Amino acid sequence: MSRSDFATVKRIVIKIGSALLTEGGKGLNKTAIAIWVAQMAKLKQQGIEVVLVSSGSVAEGMSRLGLKVRPKALHELQAAASVGQMGLVQNFESNFQQHGIHTAQVLLTHDDLSDRKRYLNARSTLMSLLDYKVVPVINENDAVATDEIRFGDNDTLGALVANLVEADLLIILTDQSGLFDSDPSVNANAVLINQISSDDSRIDAMAGESRSGLGRGGMATKVSAARLAARSGASTVIASGDVENILTKVIAGEEIGTYLFASIEPIVARKQWLAGQLQAKGRLLLDGGAVGVLKKSGKSLLAVGIKAVEGQFSRGELVVCLDGNGNEVARGLVNYNSEELALIQGQASGQFEKILGYSDNEEVIHRDNLVLV
Repeated sequence: MSRSDFATVKRIVIKIGSALLTEGGKGLNKTAIAIWVAQMAKLKQQGIEVVLVSSGSVAEGMSRLGLKVRPKALHELQAAASVGQMGLVQNFESNFQQHGIHTAQVLLTHDDLSDRKRYLNARSTLMSLLDYKVVPVINENDAVATDEIRFGDNDTLGALVANLVEADLLIILTDQSGLFDSDPSVNANAVLINQISSDDSRIDAMAGESRSGLGRGGMATKVSAARLAARSGASTVIASGDVENILTKVIAGEEIGTYLFASIEPIVARKQWLAGQLQAKGRLLLDGGAVGVLKKSGKSLLAVGIKAVEGQFSRGELVVCLDGNGNEVARGLVNYNSEELALIQGQASGQFEKILGYSDNEEVIHRDNLVLV
């Protein structure tokens, strides 16, 4: 995807750094927040789904508590985050409300995204919020996160969220203009990199650590985040949040900031991941009608087309789909565990609630999570 294609993106993740949000630690930059929200509202009017990953809870908490130096003790950091999160969410909510847009607070830890069931639950929640036209405001759950389960920085969180919601683009707003070929604070002749592949090894030498002292990320974490986002085919733009109309300019394809493009398209990346990097936990024997539908139209797999369920697996795990001769025709991530599937196999989706006591998904495997082999 080139910059000229940005106008076609349907879903973006925007990450805003602590230094921008908190005026260098002096409290929330309410004027800037209002400006960014107005731009996000314009993007939504263009039909773009927006997910916001916001730093700043610790910095805002420090300001409210009168702390001049970032606490080092974990419990003190968690306390500051708890206090600061209130102000952060209040400001985003009040500003989005002025544009008739609802927001939702979503707090995540690394455990939420490493555990497959919780990952799917988080994904389902975020997708539902987007269906309701709500802007999820996501932050790390600093109040409970320990060193062992921290993302490390919100750049990484932004990339993981981009993977989670299958975003087309990750925009990281920072207090720097983008990625330079050398440190601009040391070299006055440093050149801004306009665009480069996220896989290019040369960018490792260009990235430095955070100098603001407020957040936990520097340019190195932003480069790492771009590479992580690229795993699901999402490209990344790193740009200064101080530029007028920065978000609308980025989406308009203006050459601003640094564009780190993914080498493969989102759907291709996901299909490759499904096809080659996960171990199958079970098998589904399909009838001829289901096999034909999968091969010819690429639609989702429904329970009515399943004749038998083999193996023990949980929701979200990979299973292979077999035809009547035992040949593998597809594989994908299931929306029901093996015990549930054994009960609803061969049944229409309208019977799920009667059989299981609830109905979660009409599809056993959604087409986005299914690849033909």
